[in-house]
Amino acid sequence: MATTGVLPFVRGIDLTRNDFKNYQFPSMLENMTGLRWLRLSRTQLSEFPTELENLQKLEDLTLIHNDISNLGDGILKLTALSKLNCRYNKLSDAGIPKGLFCMEDLSVVDLSHNQLKEVPPELENSTSVLVLNLSYNEIEMIPNQLFINLTDLTFVDLSNNNLETLPPQMRRLTNLQTLILSNNPLIHAQLRQLPALTALQTLQMRNTQRTLANFPTGLDTLTNLQDVDLSHNDLPRVPEALYKLISLKRLNLSNNCIQELSLMIDVWVNLETLNLSRNKLICLPMSLHKLVSLKKLYVNCNQLDFEGIPANIGKLHNLEVFSAAQNNLEMIPEGLCRCGKLKKLILINNRLVTLPNILHLLPELETLDVRENPDLVMPPKPVELKKDLAYYNIDFSLNTQLRLAGAAPAPSSEEQPSRHKSDPIARKLRLRRRRDGQESEKVLKGMRDVAKDKAEGKDSQDLDSKEPLKPKRWDEHLMRPQLDYSQIYDEDVGQIPGLSCWEIENFLPNIVEEALIGKFYEADCYIILKTFIDSSNSLNWRLWYWIGSQATIDKKACSAIHAVNLRNLLGAECRTIREEMHEESDDFLDLFPNGISYIEGGRTSSGFYTVEDAGYETRLYRASGKLSVHMERCPVSVDQLDINFVFMMDAGFKIFIWVGKKASGVTRTKTRLIAEKINKNERKNRAEIFMIAQNQESAEFWRLIGGPPADLSVTRKKKRYRVGRNTIGILTRLEIDSDDGGGAEDEVVHARFETAPPRLYRVGLGKGYLELPQVEIPKGQLVQSLLDTKCVYILDCKTDVFVWIGKKSTRLIRAAALKLSQELHAMIERPDFTSVTRCLEGGEPQIFKTKFIGWDDVIPVDYTRTSESVIRRGADLKVIMERDKLKTDLSALFLPRQPTMTEEEATQLSLDWNEDLDGMESFVLENKKFVRLPDEEHGIFHTEDCYVFLCRYWVPVEVPEGEEDDEDDEPPEDDIRCIVYFWQGRDASNMGWLTFTFSLQKKFESLFGDKLEVMRQHQQQENLKFLSHFKRKFIIRRGKRKNKTAGEIHKRSTEFYHLRANGSPIATRCVQIETDASLLNSCFCYLLMVPFDSEDLKGVVYIWVGSKADHKEAKLAEEIAYLMYKDDYTIQMINEDEEPENFFWVGIGGKKPHEKDADFMEVCRLFRCSNEKGYFTVSEKCADFCQDDLADDDVMILDNGEQVFLWVGKKTSDVEIKLAFKSAQVYIQHLRAKNPGKQRRLLLAMKYKEPKKFTKCFHGWGKFKEVPK
Repeated sequence: MATTGVLPFVRGIDLTRNDFKNYQFPSMLENMTGLRWLRLSRTQLSEFPTELENLQKLEDLTLIHNDISNLGDGILKLTALSKLNCRYNKLSDAGIPKGLFCMEDLSVVDLSHNQLKEVPPELENSTSVLVLNLSYNEIEMIPNQLFINLTDLTFVDLSNNNLETLPPQMRRLTNLQTLILSNNPLIHAQLRQLPALTALQTLQMRNTQRTLANFPTGLDTLTNLQDVDLSHNDLPRVPEALYKLISLKRLNLSNNCIQELSLMIDVWVNLETLNLSRNKLICLPMSLHKLVSLKKLYVNCNQLDFEGIPANIGKLHNLEVFSAAQNNLEMIPEGLCRCGKLKKLILINNRLVTLPNILHLLPELETLDVRENPDLVMPPKPVELKKDLAYYNIDFSLNTQLRLAGAAPAPSSEEQPSRHKSDPIARKLRLRRRRDGQESEKVLKGMRDVAKDKAEGKDSQDLDSKEPLKPKRWDEHLMRPQLDYSQIYDEDVGQIPGLSCWEIENFLPNIVEEALIGKFYEADCYIILKTFIDSSNSLNWRLWYWIGSQATIDKKACSAIHAVNLRNLLGAECRTIREEMHEESDDFLDLFPNGISYIEGGRTSSGFYTVEDAGYETRLYRASGKLSVHMERCPVSVDQLDINFVFMMDAGFKIFIWVGKKASGVTRTKTRLIAEKINKNERKNRAEIFMIAQNQESAEFWRLIGGPPADLSVTRKKKRYRVGRNTIGILTRLEIDSDDGGGAEDEVVHARFETAPPRLYRVGLGKGYLELPQVEIPKGQLVQSLLDTKCVYILDCKTDVFVWIGKKSTRLIRAAALKLSQELHAMIERPDFTSVTRCLEGGEPQIFKTKFIGWDDVIPVDYTRTSESVIRRGADLKVIMERDKLKTDLSALFLPRQPTMTEEEATQLSLDWNEDLDGMESFVLENKKFVRLPDEEHGIFHTEDCYVFLCRYWVPVEVPEGEEDDEDDEPPEDDIRCIVYFWQGRDASNMGWLTFTFSLQKKFESLFGDKLEVMRQHQQQENLKFLSHFKRKFIIRRGKRKNKTAGEIHKRSTEFYHLRANGSPIATRCVQIETDASLLNSCFCYLLMVPFDSEDLKGVVYIWVGSKADHKEAKLAEEIAYLMYKDDYTIQMINEDEEPENFFWVGIGGKKPHEKDADFMEVCRLFRCSNEKGYFTVSEKCADFCQDDLADDDVMILDNGEQVFLWVGKKTSDVEIKLAFKSAQVYIQHLRAKNPGKQRRLLLAMKYKEPKKFTKCFHGWGKFKEVPK
């Protein structure tokens, strides 16, 4: 080993669960001479390693769970050894070296769970031993001389042997604190030595055939005794000596024949655990409540009934566990439910009928097990517990939301309103108003005083001085850097006529030699200055900056910046001209008589730090498991493929997932998810993921994995495979071709693998030493909570070694851990493809996360009341909930619906707006230009077109007061204000808006200046003032304005229009809809155009008037029909149920049932639920809503008078959905309280799956507008 390594400085290392069988023990361990402790548990060692003989400083050696049968003489060279733990081995009497117990410092000897038949003979000479464990052997006798010299022993475990007696010399162990004699046939042993063990604290005599006759006398003299185990004996009652042990804390008397307990148990005031299970108890003593320290009481498998449990058991205020399974309990005393700290209540297999009601009020109860009680009826929960908790910490009760909205609370159905009943809340509100009125009087008085002071001319400087100084804005603190460009450019720049050129390098311009001017690199940028003498015989300049097609962004920006700065330095009045590669202007090309040439690449370096793409090593992982997928690294070889597994091959920007025929579908899906996370988090979404099924491998996959073999031929049609000697084990059944065309089946199954158990080391650093202990892994499964942010860990997975570095770990321990991981990697025999990966906290690779159970990218939110959370958030739950309550605004749900505008009001408003209109010019986008709209198309819009309307309005000039009576003066002329309405169809692209912005709008701005206002109008979202100019003749047709291409006229199809007004007669539109008879409604008018294949007559137009339709709307529909179809059309007005069979029903697609009323028009409301304001709010759309008001990232609530629909967009968050659902429930409760006779149901409407009862509320329902991807 190199002397520069850190292994000599390691003071302790834990190599537990490594595989060291077959002479694989690490040889580098013999050079770790500084080791003080070493753990080699579960390493499958069969003999004592010779490499340990050089560890002269080793003090603690652990060899648990191995196959060692002989320690050998090599252990005798460990002269500093003080602790030896050889549990769970195969040591025999001959395997213990003679000189082992002659070591002066040996203090702990653990030889339990071996094959010893007698006590090692030299053990009596080891006077320094303090802990001796010889349990689970085959020892039949303890030598008398063993305890003569071992007087310092504090712990002795002789359990699970064949001892029948104990030596009398045991009374010399006056320092002994723990004595374990369980599971020995000590039937003839009187144990008279025990009273002499005055320091004894723990005595375990489980299954030692104790009776009252051979029970040790004088046990009451052991005043320090705290733990006594007398279970599995033959005691008919509790020995009298136990009643005198005041210091007793744990007592186990289970599996005896005890029938009763004495009242003398009241002396056990310190007892914490009492186990009386599997006895013959009928009742518990009345003095049980005096065991004030009792925490755990076990009385399972007895004969206790309701009267056998004292009622005063509720005085055991510290009781946490009460277990009384398999008894005769019909009921438990109510006092038991008054034990406030009770956490577990076990009542399995009793005769329970019911339980006390106050059981639900136990604050800390975690486990209530009442299984196998067939007649049990659980008591109902109190009303306080039935109340639902606030949803997302928001109280969605109707009265609370009405109170927050400022409305009156809803009357309760159970309470009858009384006229004379006093209202205490109203009284408080009146008193509050009175108090507020007094406060307002004080405020008004103060304002009057201030006004009086100003009137008297008092100086207000004092008031101004008291005003707080406003802080400066953030941009006022910014200072422009003073740049001296004379240091960047030469002094004589621009002073000599000619051409100069600079190239950008590292953010700065560098002069280019004259011979290289005109030779531009594709990845560079240049500044070109032309100096010339103008007509006034003075110097003048022109500036260009040239951008290469492959130039980086810093060069592009700096070329523009330095060109402007050069112009400012020269004082030139010209502008800088941008020239791009392959798009140079003629003036720029004229600068170079020999022309310009492009050179591939770049000559200068970028000013940015360049990050080279990391190279990725091709790795192969075997995926196994369903609940949590484990990724095991394998050599990149075709021999590893197995039909029972899923394999992931990571080749950098290409990730292949190979799925065997018998692989689990769950494993395949989760492996794909892991690959997606690797691509997203580690490859920045630049990697490609390929799913490959068996027998469908691509050539690139075989190339990366090193296959397929030359002898492998696959015939997929006949499913025959020919396999040579070097056959890979990827198929279970291979049909091998034979001469006669038949096939013989053979089994080829890859060797099953066992996942290496993970080992997690925590790197410890002290003054001049390192330690590498292992972290205890619960149930052999790694969890994220094992990692401490202040530490550094090494995760050894045999084929992968990870170094996890916490954010708060020190720099020194990080460096030591990286070096130590490399040496640990080299110390233990591993495959050649194993590598060491460095992981920073927060940036762990996905493969590292798969080693842990439940580690994903979801942030867990813990609302449990732990001690840390109480310190951080407080103990008062009401205060916490009030502080964390989310802000909401549901007031729109309780406001009345917007009233429909009357016809008289709409007529007057339309007249006023049209009187102010001086003129309107119309334009339409045609071939990327706006042209004037023909007069005959005024009011006809197309969904794929864009229109512009220039409206000029007269604005009356306000005459100042006092000048109105002057009749001689001429009245001032009215002013003009121009509004440009840009109308965009639902299916039109935004290119029309961009064309208008950069062309027509600029022209209007130059003409009208500040008198111009631009308003963008979307289809069916127009304002009323714009609609009023069309006098209810607003027609929306589908498609584009003209259907002529290449001189041909397309055949017109059937057209179907619906005339309808939403919220106001002004908002009347005639919208083209799907040709479907089911969309008819008896309350509206419709237009149906059926085309003819004739040159004389183009078609027939039917004006369908519903039986309940307004006659004025019918007349309006007729006018619209003559406006749209002037010539070559026959126009007919037909009433409902009078339709002609020949053309109307044929043209509309057949007769279908349709609705007869439109009551929803009077009650329909649309609400939007969103949290875009930073809190959850519900707002109502106006009555003139349309399909485009359904926002894809919000939740909408639609009320059609019969149902309440919850519409959910595709991009809606889960929080919005849940809060909107609760809001809809509150809205329904509010409607039920206002009108109990008319109930509404809450239904769900998903986008693209809306029912007809939902879509009928929207005028002109069609396909959703999709944003092009």
